[in-house]
Formats: sequence, C-alpha cells, structure tokens
Amino acid sequence: MIVDNILQAVGNTPVVRLNRVGDTLPAGTTLYGKCEFLNPGGSLKDRIAVRMVERLEREGVLKPGATIVEPTSGNTGIGLAMTAAVKGYQMVVTIAQKISEEKEIILEALGAEVHRSDDDSAPHTDPRSQYGKAAWLVEQRPGAVMPNQYKNPENAATHYASTAAEIWDDFGERLDAMVVGVGTGGSIMGMARYLRERNPRILIVGVEPVGSLLGGGSQTSPYHVEGIGYDWIPDIFDAKVADRFLSVHDRDSFRMARRLIREEGLLVGGSSGTVVHAMVEVARTLPPGSTVCGILADGIRNYLRKFPDDAWLARRDLL
Repeated sequence: MIVDNILQAVGNTPVVRLNRVGDTLPAGTTLYGKCEFLNPGGSLKDRIAVRMVERLEREGVLKPGATIVEPTSGNTGIGLAMTAAVKGYQMVVTIAQKISEEKEIILEALGAEVHRSDDDSAPHTDPRSQYGKAAWLVEQRPGAVMPNQYKNPENAATHYASTAAEIWDDFGERLDAMVVGVGTGGSIMGMARYLRERNPRILIVGVEPVGSLLGGGSQTSPYHVEGIGYDWIPDIFDAKVADRFLSVHDRDSFRMARRLIREEGLLVGGSSGTVVHAMVEVARTLPPGSTVCGILADGIRNYLRKFPDDAWLARRDLL
C-alpha cells in the first residue's frame, strides 16, 4: 500500500484471535482483539485526531499555521500532534501528572508543546486540571483552537463510520458481544450505535478502571491504568449506551496486559489488559460458541517504564 502521507494509513487495523488468554472458556467460545495499537500514531485515537482536524478545516475554523490545543491522556494528543506535523499546525497539549514520560517524549518529538496539570484532583474546569489548563491556554493564544474530544461530535461519528464499520465487515452476524474501554466515551457511543443498527442483539459492554465513575459509581479513587476512566462525565458520553458496565482493578488489568504480550505476542498497553480481562468475564456468561471482540487501544511503547517493569508494579503493590 502506497499513501501520500501517514494520515492516510490510519484505520483498517487487523482483528486477531486470542488463542491462549481465553483457554478456560466454554468450548467454541472465541475472543478477538482489534489491534488499534497498530495505527501509525500507536492508538485508536489517531482516527478521531484526523477527523476532528479535517472537520475544523472544512468549517474554516483552523487557519494555516494555527495552533491546536488539546487536553489529553496522551493518545489523542499524539494523534493530533502527528496530524499537525503533516498539515503544518502548531500543537499544544495538556496532560495529567500521572501520564507516562514516554508519551511526553513522543509528543515533544512530534513538535508539541507539553504542559502537565498542576493538580490532578482539581475539578476538570479548574485551571489547575489538564482540561482547565487547556481552556486557559486557548484564551491566552489568539487564534488557537481546541478540538475538544470530550464534546466534539466527530469523536463518536468517527467510530461509527470507521471502527465499527470495519468490525461489522469482519464479523457480521457472528459477533455476540463488543467490549470497549471507556474514556471520553466516543468509541463506545459510535460503535454501539452502528452495531445495534445492524444487529440489536449484540451485547455492548463498557469497561473502566476501579476508581472511575463513568459507569455510574459515586466514589472515585486513584488508579494507574491510562487512557480510560474519569472522575467526571464527558459531554458526549451516556452510560446507558452499554448493556453492561464492568470495573477492573489495576492488578487484573496489568496482569492481563502482560499475558497478552507474553502469550499472544501482542505489544499492548495497560488498558488492553483491562478490556481483555473484562472480555473473559463476559464470555463466561454467554452460551458456548459465542464470539467476543474487544478494542486493544494502544501499545506498550507508551509504558515501557511502567507495568512491564516488575519493580514498578511491586512499589504499587500490583505485582
């Protein structure tokens, strides 16, 4: 495949059967992972980054050489920085204190200006938070634009038009359950709508870390998995889109991520462990012979100093 620029290589990721991590499931039950970590920027978020920028260009909001500002857990920022590099925009991102150093290095390599939040416990509208700081930076920079994945309808629309369509093309009526990690909520909102339009019987399962409140909880607590979960509800997300919502402990997430790497050869990030742990739980409740697919959102590149390291896990009582 020859493309004019790297943005044209986003999407059409492979779906891989998981042969070993689900070996205790009922006979004939199969698990599959959609390998979004194989996108050019390394994650599912490449899809929305390109689409959000293209929409802003069509609407005349983004002018040549303009500055894009975005709060991010890292992956959307990387996708936007990659897009900005190709299209000639300036890129500024805000990230939380807990976000990995690897993501910051990648963002800076792509030319982005990176700001960390001053207080991860501050309300999301507070200028000390990553979201609030991004809003403040937009005000300080004339002509700056924030795509705002938390509110932008293109987030869900992208996953409706591309991610879900690819999954349906691969599985069709054979798919019994779709399991999606939830952060901004765009992926599950778009995929659920598309898949249900074609087969209302498909079970849609949302997954978050223990400590997040997206699934309807009222108590938040710190967690180490990155890219999914929040202590506030993004505007584009409605928890009722999911038939089930599961919360997964960090220990289970990282153990499964390490199994996927070692036993399946899939160089995934921690949230993929969250999703696959939930997939196994869901599959146990389904009839034998069921087919379950999950989103493997990003890769190990972003976390080399974190969950792959025994010492890092041990210091956090997660080994």
